[in-house]
Amino acid sequence: MNEEDVFTEYTRSSFFSPDGLEATAPVFSGSDVLQLPSPFGQVFATFDNFKRLPLADRATMVGLLYAVLDLNRNERVFEKYDRATAHELFTKCGLSKRLVDEFLKPTLLVGLFKPPEELSAAVTMELLYYYALAHQDSFDVRWIKSKSIGELIIAPMAEMLTDKYDLDVKGGCFVKSLHFNSKKNAIDKVTYFDTTSKREVVIDDVDAVVLALGAKGLKSVVSNSPELAKNAPELAAAASLGAIDVVSVRLWLDKYVATDTPANVFSRFPALRGAGGTFFMLDQLQRDTENELWGGQETPKGSVVACDFYNSSAIATLSDEDIVKTLMKDLLPEAVEAFRDAGVLDFCVQRYPQAVSHFSPGSFAKRPPLQTSIANVVCAGDWVRMGDREFGAKGLCQERAFVSGIEAGNALLVETLGASRAEGKKHPVIPIRADEIQVEVGRAVNGNVLSNVDRLLGPISDGAFTVFGLR
Repeated sequence: MNEEDVFTEYTRSSFFSPDGLEATAPVFSGSDVLQLPSPFGQVFATFDNFKRLPLADRATMVGLLYAVLDLNRNERVFEKYDRATAHELFTKCGLSKRLVDEFLKPTLLVGLFKPPEELSAAVTMELLYYYALAHQDSFDVRWIKSKSIGELIIAPMAEMLTDKYDLDVKGGCFVKSLHFNSKKNAIDKVTYFDTTSKREVVIDDVDAVVLALGAKGLKSVVSNSPELAKNAPELAAAASLGAIDVVSVRLWLDKYVATDTPANVFSRFPALRGAGGTFFMLDQLQRDTENELWGGQETPKGSVVACDFYNSSAIATLSDEDIVKTLMKDLLPEAVEAFRDAGVLDFCVQRYPQAVSHFSPGSFAKRPPLQTSIANVVCAGDWVRMGDREFGAKGLCQERAFVSGIEAGNALLVETLGASRAEGKKHPVIPIRADEIQVEVGRAVNGNVLSNVDRLLGPISDGAFTVFGLR
């Protein structure tokens, strides 16, 4: 299957607040926008895209450039950034309050799913760098063209693995516990629950385990596997970390609503109750297969809207009907007036408690490592520390989760076959593009200067923590 069969064209997105349209994110790929070095290219291209945020406030973003260059200078410096909150870093780097409140906070609520005062400064800077500063077109977005990710990407991959490698995919099952064999220092049994048959099943003679779990799932497995917790304390530590609630809503409307962009963000609405919010016009994104959005009906009746709420603990306490009412009264028509005349023919509300990773201040050291203390157990996921296998994609990122799965398999090959025999069998990982030259030069100069200071005076120079007084 070709990319064009799965993904839409690159698509613009809009930010809406109670004051109206705040900003529109441009598309750089394939455009005639002048390709200036990052971040100057983004500043130039978005000069007219911000409708309300003054240029003077946007210009204060330059204070973060030094932190971007300094973040990964050494482990000690990274740990200091990780212990600080993103809000502390923004304040110390001189970002205006209006820039933080009206742009960065809403962006983080839908990018890392928490406000800046609850996020690690290190992971926040990694995300902003990867998506916004690394290259001019890094923030360009494509969406699924029809059906779902599960149907178009996951299912075909599972089918290929099943046909080619005799893999048995057990859908509708979840792991209950892992049995630790002290003589082998390995996991030799896995107990899982089959939701179809409503019974527990034991797999004997297990060769290896990849824990592709978030904090909620890991907490459940570790609590049911005391010997695992005892012999892999790093997994017990990771299980103590928090996660973030998500609420997902789909609305079938009785009329079509025209919007300037199909992907949109809610910003600063009181009705969000502290959550981040997005809405997607599926009838625009999946125009060629619109009847499938209506269950195969030949004549669809109107727009289909997918709305997601992140950091949604307060929203989740509402009834399904009240969540829909909040969208149709307090959010959608305040963003796009045409929603005011639309009615809801049907809706679906799904709650996902503790569904996504929370990169809280100081959490880096507790995040699970790719290779654990147990020889045949490895971890995969966006929150996994990859060590010397680290990848350029950062933060809450499907690409990072996918690559960590490949590297988990590669690590097991080395453990099973040995480094020399495994070398020809490991799955290659395609690296992200190299940093733009001005970033590489700036990082090198910063590292050389401060490393010399450290050698002369001791490790007292901690980048932004010294320059901006953040401790």
